[in-house]
Amino acid sequence: MIEDLGMRRLPPTAAEDLFEVFTRRYETGAILVSSNRPIEDWGQVLSDTAAAGALLDRFLHHAEIIRLQGRSWRVHDRQRRRSTSPDANQPDGPQEQAANLLQPHA
Repeated sequence: MIEDLGMRRLPPTAAEDLFEVFTRRYETGAILVSSNRPIEDWGQVLSDTAAAGALLDRFLHHAEIIRLQGRSWRVHDRQRRRSTSPDANQPDGPQEQAANLLQPHA
């Protein structure tokens, strides 16, 4: 599993390394990738559009893409636990303030 692809700056060899992983696993085993970046941005994320195109060609051939929308599950869970906590009326601490930043604003 490759989790949160695109959240951190990748080393210069990342595109080649990922291409190698995808090539070896192609049609022999599963690859699970999570990312907050759309696949259209993977060339930029990997700093190599040719390698990104080649690995996406293999990856998307048999892929099931699941797009999740909405609030972060971690924020949702934190708020749920906070609302059932005996000290729920306490002022917001740093975690709650950060969670409020992640809320969609109307």
